[in-house]
Amino acid sequence: MSNTIVPTDKLGDYVGKVIGTSDWFPVTQERINAFADATDDWQFIHLDQEKAKDTPFGGTIAHGFLTLSLLTPMLSKVNLVPEGLKMAVNYGFNKVRFIAPVPSGSNIRATVKLDSVEEKRPGEFMMVNTITVDIEGSETPALIAEWITMAFTD
Repeated sequence: MSNTIVPTDKLGDYVGKVIGTSDWFPVTQERINAFADATDDWQFIHLDQEKAKDTPFGGTIAHGFLTLSLLTPMLSKVNLVPEGLKMAVNYGFNKVRFIAPVPSGSNIRATVKLDSVEEKRPGEFMMVNTITVDIEGSETPALIAEWITMAFTD
């Protein structure tokens, strides 16, 4: 999969459409441990496989914020890119919901749908996307988020 590059006057044609789905991305225990170290969040449900077996999760799970942070690499090749893009910046989220835990050792992937695009100033586009992260083998998504980005073009 690769990014979809679109002339800026055609961005609106993609509103309401699925832009793409990423490849599967592994969520390893090593990645979970590294995220715990980076964020000082060492709750046992993320790190202690023996104690986590006795929880409703049945084992260790990824931090919700780890799953959210993995949107960046998962969507690096499935974005709608305005032609002449100089840079894009994270503008925030309207909504984030963590729906199902991501067990250690799972694979996840993200699907992006363009909700809206607005030219705030000439060459500056605010784009709102709904992102759904699926867990391989599960019918329930891990998370759904409305992500806002600002794209700056020539």
